[in-house]
Amino acid sequence: MKTIDFSYFIERYNANEMSDAERQWFEKEIDGNEKLRDEISLRKRTDEVLLDQNIISLRNKLFEIERRREGNKHVINTKRPVYLKYAAIIAGLAIIGNIYLFSGKNLSSDEIMDRYYNSYEPPTTERSSQPITNDDFTLAMEFYKTHDYKNAAIYFSKVVESDSKNMYSVLLNGISNFENKKYPEAKQSFGRVIDNHDNLYLDQAQWYLALCYVKTDEKEKAVKLLEIIKKEGGVYKDVAKKIIRKLK
Repeated sequence: MKTIDFSYFIERYNANEMSDAERQWFEKEIDGNEKLRDEISLRKRTDEVLLDQNIISLRNKLFEIERRREGNKHVINTKRPVYLKYAAIIAGLAIIGNIYLFSGKNLSSDEIMDRYYNSYEPPTTERSSQPITNDDFTLAMEFYKTHDYKNAAIYFSKVVESDSKNMYSVLLNGISNFENKKYPEAKQSFGRVIDNHDNLYLDQAQWYLALCYVKTDEKEKAVKLLEIIKKEGGVYKDVAKKIIRKLK
C-alpha cells in the first residue's frame, strides 16, 4: 500500500484550515504515528523561526532608516526630530510591511507543484468503476503503479485506440503524459474527458488540465479553470484557492 504524503494535511492542520471531519480524521492519524507528530512539531517550529527572522529583519531595517536619518539631519528646532522620527518609522513600516506581505506570494510553477501536488493514485480494482478486462489496460496499470509513466502512456493509448469511450483510460493516459512532462498530449486527454461530460473523472481532468496550464506558464487559463474548480466545490477546491493566490 502506498504511504500517505501528509505534507498538504500538515500545512492545513497547523494553519487551522481543516474542517471538523478532516481534523478528527487527521488527529486519529497523529495518535498512532510518532513520526507524523514529530513532523508537525518541526513544521510549526520552523514557521515560528521564520516569523522571528522576519521580525528581526524588520527591526534592522527600521534601525538603518533611523541611523541614516540621524546622520543626515540638519540643525532644526527641538520638536521637529520627533515628528521626523515617527514619520520615518511609519514610512519604514509601510514599505517593509508591503515587502513582507507580498514577498513570496507568487511562486514559480515548480514551487507550486512541490507544495501542492500529489500524484494521482488510482483506486483498487474492487473500488474502481472501470473493470479490468483488457490486457493492455492491465499492463498500463502495472507500469503506472511502479511510476513507469512512459510505458504506462504507451499502453493506455492502446486501450484508448481500441475503446475511445473509455474515459478512465483517457484520463490515466493524460496523467501519465503529464508525469512525463508531455503537456500538449496531456492537455488533449484531459480536454477529451471534460468534453465528454458524462463520466466520473471530470474533477481529476479539470485539476490536471489546470496544472498543465501552470507548468506551461499559461497563468490566465490556469486561474480561470482553478476558479471553476473552487466554485464547483469538489475535492480540489481548497488547494485550488491557494494556488490562485500564488498565481495572481
